[in-house]
Amino acid sequence: MKLINTLVYSTIILSTQTIQAQNQEKLNPTIESFVNEVENNSQLEKFSFELFDKIGPRLVGSPQMNQAGEWALKTLQSWGIDARKENYGTWKAWERGTTQVDMSYPRVKSIDATQLAWSPATKKPFIADVIAMPIFKTKAEFEAWLPTVKGKIVLISQNQRYGRSDYQYKEFAKEDLYKKITDTKKAEAEAWANSIKTTGYTNNTLPEVLEKNGAAALAISNWTGIMGANRIFGAKTKKIPMLDISNEDYGMLYRLAQNGVSPKLKVDTQSKHNGTTETFNIIGEIKGKEKPNEYIILSAHFDSWDGAQGATDNGTGSITMLETIRTIKKLYPNNKRTILICLWGSEEQGLNGSRAFVEDHPEIIKNTQAVFNQDNGTGRVVYINGAGFEKSYEYVSRWLNATPSWVKNEIKTDFPGVPSAGGSDNASFVAAGVPAFGLSSLNWGYGGYTWHTNRDTYDKIVFEEVQNNVILTSTLTYMADQEKDLVSREKRTLATDNNGKIATWPEVKSPQRTSDEYFK
Repeated sequence: MKLINTLVYSTIILSTQTIQAQNQEKLNPTIESFVNEVENNSQLEKFSFELFDKIGPRLVGSPQMNQAGEWALKTLQSWGIDARKENYGTWKAWERGTTQVDMSYPRVKSIDATQLAWSPATKKPFIADVIAMPIFKTKAEFEAWLPTVKGKIVLISQNQRYGRSDYQYKEFAKEDLYKKITDTKKAEAEAWANSIKTTGYTNNTLPEVLEKNGAAALAISNWTGIMGANRIFGAKTKKIPMLDISNEDYGMLYRLAQNGVSPKLKVDTQSKHNGTTETFNIIGEIKGKEKPNEYIILSAHFDSWDGAQGATDNGTGSITMLETIRTIKKLYPNNKRTILICLWGSEEQGLNGSRAFVEDHPEIIKNTQAVFNQDNGTGRVVYINGAGFEKSYEYVSRWLNATPSWVKNEIKTDFPGVPSAGGSDNASFVAAGVPAFGLSSLNWGYGGYTWHTNRDTYDKIVFEEVQNNVILTSTLTYMADQEKDLVSREKRTLATDNNGKIATWPEVKSPQRTSDEYFK
């Protein structure tokens, strides 16, 4: 209790010191008004409830993505911001339903399973035996095994027999045990990868082969290595259900099947294929008063995978940009340049929304002052890369220096940095020569726990950290707008590789405007 009281006391003292420092710091009056608005009138929790709890995940082509788009339009328009939906293509329309998987033999148990995105539904519930794909040493072994899949539910992922997170083994195991576990995990992963290679197929092409040979359903476990967290991507089947099963239940089924018990599962997956639907970006616009044909872009992708709610990928980036433009509209009425908020569609399938925008709007691209993009979770921004622009130090440093010290002191920079070739939507603009900066945040378990997983939910958002990012983005936008001229787009000379060849600037790529190629 004494220790707890001491910690509480220390926290209070530190918090008080931080507040005092904030109160004593002299900021530009407009930036100070941003800070007060964000800290005292935040709408972030309201946005999150409406987007993540009420509407849910925003898989491209799903009804929820369409609902989210309509919500964003109405929200922006309610603030007096001109907003529009820009269609740029079509995509397979799919609506997730319920997934019910129960083991009926050798005992009764509900299985923690999720159908993958775009998975075919079951026409009616069915019961089938489970078999586990073994490790193959030759192609002939695989071909001899292949007929056994007919009518079966086939487990096609490696069984992860060490089911604890690595940090627990590292913390609690003796050194020799930790080494044994690490070495065994590596050897087993290599053996499984070699077995897949031996079949002559890949993880993406093998499901179709098993489907053609009569499998009743396929199951994987795309475990992240963090207990309880699995990544949920898209199905690779066309007629039979494809499921992801939790590591715990998958391991149990795998062991039963490998030991000759032949577990039985009842599978009922409900989902709808609704033809095709339009893909779109949501664009909000505050017209510039002096230079309306020059632009600053607030960028975040609006779509998500749908294993959970898409809260930190990229719900937090989306609400950051929404709160930023709300704050700017309310408190900065005389913006010189046009400020756009762009909520992109289908980033997860290859930056399609932002690539379409770059391709469709050359008149905006040639006159864009800066793009600020956020897309890696709920943490406060701690890193900004100059994106390969030779003079980025001059102007980005100016903008950062106007930012409150408790925000900017957390941020490390790298100038001129290197151009991003992918990963998020800023890359689409960098390829076109636009100064576009990724606002990279603290991890908060993003990579292993929430990125594309069944655990990416509202409760993982740290709203105080997101507020920090709104203050940063609002300040950067204001400062970029205050520049007299468009900033330099001069590109750095890129490094040479081991063969003495100079690296090249990323090329502009066209988007996938239909889902035809994606689902081949």
